Amino acid sequence: MITKEMLAQYIELNRRKKEIETQLDELKKVFNQYFDLSVGKNLKGDVTISDYKLQRQIRKTEKFEQEITVKRLEELNMMDLIQKKPDEIKIKSALNLGLINEKDLDGCVISNTSQAIYVKQIQAK
Repeated sequence: MITKEMLAQYIELNRRKKEIETQLDELKKVFNQYFDLSVGKNLKGDVTISDYKLQRQIRKTEKFEQEITVKRLEELNMMDLIQKKPDEIKIKSALNLGLINEKDLDGCVISNTSQAIYVKQIQAK
């Protein structure tokens, strides 16, 4: 059975959740600014303060820009590497086998980076 109190509690918890997420986002921004200044942009780092360790990890993802890559592979007469979109597994295999060079695909690869913040309490020695 759903009660008025349950609905009121849900609204209150949701409001507090939004406040907490805002505060967490602000802290993450400060932490990322710290690492940008201390180790450089898009570089991983860590710092230990008292019995807390703060780490920033950097994840990088790459994918092939579809239109440019298909056009380039057609120019290279590498039709086996094209499906309706670039076949990344076959392209990477062709690169590894030396059938095509990375220079042949200049401008085709899209790189993205993302930042992740982890805070954990560690045991004092």
